[in-house]
Amino acid sequence: MNSACLALLSLSSRLSLVGVNRSWQLDYDTANCNIAGALDIVGEKWTFLVLREAFNGIRRFDDMQHRTGAPRQVLSNRLGRLVTDGILRKVPYQEPGKRHRSEYRLTEKGIDLFPVIAALLAWGDKHAAHPGGPPVLLTHRGCGAGVHLQIACEEQHVLQSAREVTPVPGPGARLVA
Repeated sequence: MNSACLALLSLSSRLSLVGVNRSWQLDYDTANCNIAGALDIVGEKWTFLVLREAFNGIRRFDDMQHRTGAPRQVLSNRLGRLVTDGILRKVPYQEPGKRHRSEYRLTEKGIDLFPVIAALLAWGDKHAAHPGGPPVLLTHRGCGAGVHLQIACEEQHVLQSAREVTPVPGPGARLVA
């Protein structure tokens, strides 16, 4: 059993002895939070709209700018950051008689964001939907069936709600000093 688990058990035992019902998370530092780290990279509107377009196969700056409505400088900054962070890669192209330009394509790191985009889409379909219904449906390219996210444990039990999940300290958890 690792030290974080032992500390949790020890803390849990002490708190139950004194009758305190206190969440164990309050004793852990959030400085190395992976949610905060992910939000540092992708956590704002224009970044998600660029990713939406990339997942829809839109690769060129002008097309992304038109579809997202992002100001040119904002879009340029977001694309640059996504390239720097390894989420998109630039691929040169040239149309006949025009200057060299770049397309933006998802990397494997970028493709790993698909469940996040799909979850936001599903949440939006449920809680921010327009009266006419969803403007986009996700379907399986192989058979045409609808695609829906599921969360499952390592034993393949499909979870229906966040209420079925218990956070526990991981190997990177650090107690507050």
